[in-house]
Amino acid sequence: MEETISLKELLETLKKRLLLIVSITLVAAIASGVVSYFFLTPVYQASTQILVNQTKSDQTVYSPNEVQTNIQLINTYNIIMKSPVILDKVKDDLNLNMTTDQLNQKITVASETNSQIVNVSVQDPDAKVAAEIANKTAEVFKDQISTIMKVDNVSILAKATVGEKPTPIKPNKKLNVVIAAVVGLMVSVGIAFLLEYFNNTIKNEQDIEKILGLPILGVIATIDDKKMDELKLRKAARKTAVRGETLGS
Repeated sequence: MEETISLKELLETLKKRLLLIVSITLVAAIASGVVSYFFLTPVYQASTQILVNQTKSDQTVYSPNEVQTNIQLINTYNIIMKSPVILDKVKDDLNLNMTTDQLNQKITVASETNSQIVNVSVQDPDAKVAAEIANKTAEVFKDQISTIMKVDNVSILAKATVGEKPTPIKPNKKLNVVIAAVVGLMVSVGIAFLLEYFNNTIKNEQDIEKILGLPILGVIATIDDKKMDELKLRKAARKTAVRGETLGS
């Protein structure tokens, strides 16, 4: 016999396990909040922009081919900017207590679409250090690229700065709590249905019919104590009324 589950049964299961669902959801959200606010180290980001062209010619206006060549060279510049030639000098100039690989992982270099502008972003637990690394990387690249690729037209468009109250880019504490709550809700609902699925106790007359494969002839209704007391009082009142009528006649 194919078993079907009605919407009413699903809602009854959720209602029955409501305490479990709420508890797991709250625990997940609280745990995420505690970890995000007290254990995860905030990370700040600082960015700078540079413009890279080829060596200036005597022409006052660039040709379209020259601009296209500059755009194609941007990927090469991006690789050079994160190479040990640049990063070793940045590390030495700033006296950074980290390896070149660790410094490389902090730096992200990306170019604007169809442009000669390169964005240098640095992430670090210290906002001031992130800005110093970004600015120093741009400065060292500007000094070294003329020797590496004979390019002498590098301009720093915007330096990285640190505000009075910098905001970390991660962790996103509120988002972490919301995600944890949603995941906790999904897990708790799954556990509720799983417990109900493995619950083999007979809960109603339909379960008896499914297990035994026999039709139900009758059902004994359950009456709670309150209703029994009400029935007794009504019965006693009727008897009193009948006796009164008998005596009156």
